[in-house]
Amino acid sequence: MLLRVLLGYFGAATCCSFAAADGETPLPCPNIVWISSEDHGPEMGCYGDPLARTPNIDQLASRGLRYARCWSNAPVCAPARTTIITGMYPTGLGAEHMRSMVRMPKGTRLFPSILRDAGYYCSNNSKEDYNVATDEKVWDQSNNKAHWRGRKKDQPFFAVFNSTLSHESAIRNYRGELNTDPAKVRVPAYNPDTPIVRRDWAIYYDTVSAADEQAGMRLREIETAGLSDQTIVFYWGDHGSGMPRCKRWPGNSGLHVPLVVYIPEAFQHLRPEEYLPGGVSERLVAFIDFAPTVLSLAGIEPPSWMQGTAFLGEHQGPAAKYLYGFRGRMDERLDLVRSVSDGRFVYLRNYMLHRSTGQHLDYQLQTPTTREWLNLYNSGTLNTIQAAFWKTPKDSEELYDLTNDPDEVVNLAESPEYQEKLTELRGALHSHLLATRDLGVAPEGLRSSHSGQLAQHDWLQQQTASRLARWWEVAEVVSGRATISADDLLNLMKDQDEVVRYWGLLGVRRLQAEGMEVLMPSSAVREELVRMMRDTEAVVRVTAAECLIVAKIRAVEEVAIELLLDHAELGTQDVFTAMAAIEALAFADQETLLEKVDRFRTLPINGELPHQRYDIGVPRLLAALGEQLGIELGSLK
Repeated sequence: MLLRVLLGYFGAATCCSFAAADGETPLPCPNIVWISSEDHGPEMGCYGDPLARTPNIDQLASRGLRYARCWSNAPVCAPARTTIITGMYPTGLGAEHMRSMVRMPKGTRLFPSILRDAGYYCSNNSKEDYNVATDEKVWDQSNNKAHWRGRKKDQPFFAVFNSTLSHESAIRNYRGELNTDPAKVRVPAYNPDTPIVRRDWAIYYDTVSAADEQAGMRLREIETAGLSDQTIVFYWGDHGSGMPRCKRWPGNSGLHVPLVVYIPEAFQHLRPEEYLPGGVSERLVAFIDFAPTVLSLAGIEPPSWMQGTAFLGEHQGPAAKYLYGFRGRMDERLDLVRSVSDGRFVYLRNYMLHRSTGQHLDYQLQTPTTREWLNLYNSGTLNTIQAAFWKTPKDSEELYDLTNDPDEVVNLAESPEYQEKLTELRGALHSHLLATRDLGVAPEGLRSSHSGQLAQHDWLQQQTASRLARWWEVAEVVSGRATISADDLLNLMKDQDEVVRYWGLLGVRRLQAEGMEVLMPSSAVREELVRMMRDTEAVVRVTAAECLIVAKIRAVEEVAIELLLDHAELGTQDVFTAMAAIEALAFADQETLLEKVDRFRTLPINGELPHQRYDIGVPRLLAALGEQLGIELGSLK
């Protein structure tokens, strides 16, 4: 085994084999096929949904094993797929943001390249969408024509087929007659129950059926080729439904995905103990476990830098006690949320309380349900549960009991009888943040500029563990449920550590969102904010200006607006600074902003970017600001 692994890492074609039950005839490597479906939660017949029509995967589940609790780790595609392809938490890579691109750490690889070294033919059909860059060849073929048929004779294969039929965009673009009756849809408690919302949920069910049909086609291809008894099949969704408060939200509704695995009799030695045809596994599994699991099925011991655990194959490990999720920047809007679940309870920690869960996300607002929901919120006609998606400040902590509250709408965080569970999950999450060296606490632009030519993960390795621990400690204090004084904030704002200064400013924003006045014209906080507009770090300057604008202090508002306009100049400023500045300008007095309309119209929407994946942020933010002011700015893409 050791020889096989070493040869695999150094590039020899060393196709694995396993001892047969009789101990004599070696078995070939199993073929492995992944069939994935986008924006697709567990709304399937095999998961007990009476409205779903998914006969193909239901039939696969009757022959294979269904996992009752699988999390995607991220509630949006690119970070979720980054988790899968790396076997590492994107939060520790600096890759947690939607549409980002960072370097892989030294000594790590994307797992298909390890399979290729071991002799596998690796194909990826439809999309990659990773937030990490690598110089090595990952796939033998990766495009919409990629197929396991391209392999050499008798070569084992790992093939990925991804369906976009159930993607969020399919809801808004749906044409024709519905097969699902909107009247029979169960509208979650967090959504308003209107005809538009019911129609969108019905469309979603239809798109899931379409994805199931496509999956059936892939399964028939394997059967027709006579490969069913040699091929392990996975079926999974890349995160929860594309409906709002599922996609992009790191609770169970955004992270719970279907996972069905079929392992033929010839490879029963690779099955877990609980494997029974038509069976259900209660083991907690997540996308972080997928890479080590596939390597394990191929007889390759997962490398130590992978952070998940194989749940199938020769190198199965112990089941995890918890599942972890995360939310970072969603396209053009920043956020920081982390979550953990023990399978029944879900705990979420919000760190940017002044930013709503809904936010003004261009892509999300194109879904009819989102627009309907926002209009009802603005009209004041929603109940408290339905309005929570849009309100600020957010709750610092959220705790939900999935057994009694599957829609996650009754927050138990302040309930006396659940304090023991709250403490347990809070502690588990804190330990996880430090153990995985979660970078999300440091502003994206700051860590990008400070890391230079290093991978952000490797840059963080140069920082002391105590420095990272202090960052998270400060973030937890300023966003916690306990009150924080102006003196405490001042101490943070004057700190020598730029990340600590930034979080001191977010403490000010938290108090502003809560309606607490800390910025009287003569206050020391106000004076420090004015000084911080000259800070050495751009993100600190911009956030200080935002605080002053929100405070509506006329004496300094003009200076703050001018600073933000200067920092919104994409080209002279990096894309992270420009995005933060444009977001901050939205809080300024509209009449004052309209006086500067000519300046706004000259702001560039294109400029030098660290990668093309960052190209949508500035145009979308400018377009949203223009919509707010009643003028045309930027462009929606």
